[in-house]
Amino acid sequence: MRFIVVLITLLLLIACQSSDEITSKTVEMYNGTGDRVGTAALNETAEGVQIELTLEGLNPGFHGIHVHEYPVCEGPDFTSAGNHLDPEGNEHGLMHPDGAHLGDLPNIEADGAGLVDVELMLPEATMLDGKNSLFGEGGTSLIVTENQDDGVSQPSGNSGARIICGVIAKEDEDGESEDAPTDPTEFNEDQEE
Repeated sequence: MRFIVVLITLLLLIACQSSDEITSKTVEMYNGTGDRVGTAALNETAEGVQIELTLEGLNPGFHGIHVHEYPVCEGPDFTSAGNHLDPEGNEHGLMHPDGAHLGDLPNIEADGAGLVDVELMLPEATMLDGKNSLFGEGGTSLIVTENQDDGVSQPSGNSGARIICGVIAKEDEDGESEDAPTDPTEFNEDQEE
């Protein structure tokens, strides 16, 4: 009987422990002038990281999208985000025989009004600890480019300038991402009052 009480107590203690593992995260996406243009909802799955992307203000047509190696989105060109996330040292491109980078994603398409509402899968990536973690070494970033990625050109698919960026990082104690830009619409609402 004592063994059962100890076992139940132990199981309750284990179940009540908080985990710092993050398995979902909403990333705010900003253009080069600092305007919030959408969100990317990231969710850990058995297949990788699922991304539910909602954007506005793009030119109609196809655009490249990639996860980059640093959690820094300094506009207007977002070169602060570094290169594509590539812990294996692969070639770029989903269609490249020696590819792809871990951060390579399929092109997205903006409709005639410049809107994107799409689900993407980042296979082999994780939000948990490990070599393929999106949170490794402080985090990463999600970048949208002005043109479509051709899937083979090195080093980034000939996809043009980086036009939208969002920081993928664990939250600090206040629930805010450490280096996330501010939402310009909040400032505008304060001015109207």
